[in-house]
Amino acid sequence: MKFELYTDVALTWDLPEHRLRRGDIVKLVDHHVAADGTEGYSIEVFNAVGDTITVTAVPTSALEALREDEVLCARTL
Repeated sequence: MKFELYTDVALTWDLPEHRLRRGDIVKLVDHHVAADGTEGYSIEVFNAVGDTITVTAVPTSALEALREDEVLCARTL
């Protein structure tokens, strides 16, 4: 699935090295293709007050679009 840059999406799996969990909301900041042809995105993760927590890259399969039937929530990092 192709996503538009600078939109919010949810993670589909945990990223323990960044203390992120499935369902956390991330911002897409760049699209790239790896040497093996795998597509992915650079993501920026913010805390609840808008400070950057981390920037990292993930494959497209680690992301899903937000849906109308979902509710945002906050958790302790």
